[in-house]
Amino acid sequence: MKVVIIGASFAGVAAALEVRKNNSDAEIILLEKQLTLGYIPNGLHLYWENKISDLDSAYFITKKQLEKQNIHCYLEASVEKVHTDRKVVEYIYQEQEEIITYDKLIIATGSSQLSQKISGSASENVLKYKRHHEAQTALAKINDSQSVAIIGGGQVGIEAADLLSKQQKRVTLIENMDYVLFKYFDKEMIQPLQQKMLEQGIDLRLNQTVSAIEAEGEQPVTVRFGNDSVTSDTVILGVNVRPDLHFLDEHIKLHMDQTIAVDRYMRTSVKDVFAVGDCIQLAYGDGDETVYIPLVNNAVRTGIVAAANLSEPKMAFKGSLRTIGTFLFGYYIASTGITEAESMFTDQTVKAYRQEVCLTSLPDSDTVTIKWVYDAISHVLVGAQMISKSNILEKINTLALAIQTKQTLEELQQKDYFFHPSFTQMIATTNLVSWLEERADENEN
Repeated sequence: MKVVIIGASFAGVAAALEVRKNNSDAEIILLEKQLTLGYIPNGLHLYWENKISDLDSAYFITKKQLEKQNIHCYLEASVEKVHTDRKVVEYIYQEQEEIITYDKLIIATGSSQLSQKISGSASENVLKYKRHHEAQTALAKINDSQSVAIIGGGQVGIEAADLLSKQQKRVTLIENMDYVLFKYFDKEMIQPLQQKMLEQGIDLRLNQTVSAIEAEGEQPVTVRFGNDSVTSDTVILGVNVRPDLHFLDEHIKLHMDQTIAVDRYMRTSVKDVFAVGDCIQLAYGDGDETVYIPLVNNAVRTGIVAAANLSEPKMAFKGSLRTIGTFLFGYYIASTGITEAESMFTDQTVKAYRQEVCLTSLPDSDTVTIKWVYDAISHVLVGAQMISKSNILEKINTLALAIQTKQTLEELQQKDYFFHPSFTQMIATTNLVSWLEERADENEN
């Protein structure tokens, strides 16, 4: 079996390794258009945090490691066209036009920071840094800048604002919603972090939609939104991640947003062609609704699922809960499942409960604020949010698993857990037991 994989980031690499695990005789070829493979998209943030010494360390795997698994990697191989009727891929490699045939094709081309709605967003003065070469350019440009405007108040934008403010840069952050991180948190949960942003000098421009970015040569960049504008030395685009799938033929069905339509086995509309990672929409939870959720954990899981189903459908994708966790402006924040605000757009009736509990049994224990979002009738957990000054990030994995396995709040109270006074309370933090809390709010509904 000859398996060709287009793209060698998280999804493509996970798929290649899983194919090799399942089939020792398969011929596996990775086609990657970049000069390198396995680059970690937020490598620049790791560098700014002093977690790595240089951008060349921001890799989760190397070509040599893959080739030890007998996975052939062609770097700087730009795919021009896929002909699914003939099972042929045309690509440019070392300035030569090449073709390769396949038995199974996995499309894992990832995504780029694009915006069709913002005039001027393709300018070289607008920084994107998902790729290694982009990060190198961005690092040099930001080092020479005193002021930075960030477009987008999602995880990438807020992380950049935090790290740049620590470098004494003047940071303006522009977000079209009325609070930051709205995809993952309800407004009241993220207010402590947002207040800390203001205290640290971040110029927050909320409820503002950017229409244009104007830049000429080495001159300062002007970002226009509504009747207002901001001028800064440089601009970071932290919104609108989208795949580039220009090479597909007409047989592969696409969604309206130009992502590839797949079923839960990662199969496209064409036999023997699969798509994974940031190229596709995913089932949200266990329902039939699909949405675009470009996260690394989804990329890896879909890559594994596609590899398992090459010969026959064996493993269905379990759905995405959009689980995230990070450290920003002195707060550890984590979220999984739906928010209370988001539930207003579903047919499900939910209740919400917010509580603050001590993390340990010690007198000077830090606390965590948790918001539980659950079905009003069945009490099945459907969403959870956490914020604390202590590292509670791993706890969100327990709650994500609880949602995925349809645990009720009462069943969660009966899960097994360890107790040690230095590390836990008498009841696990991931149990909703209101009599343990430091402070309880009334139900949100």
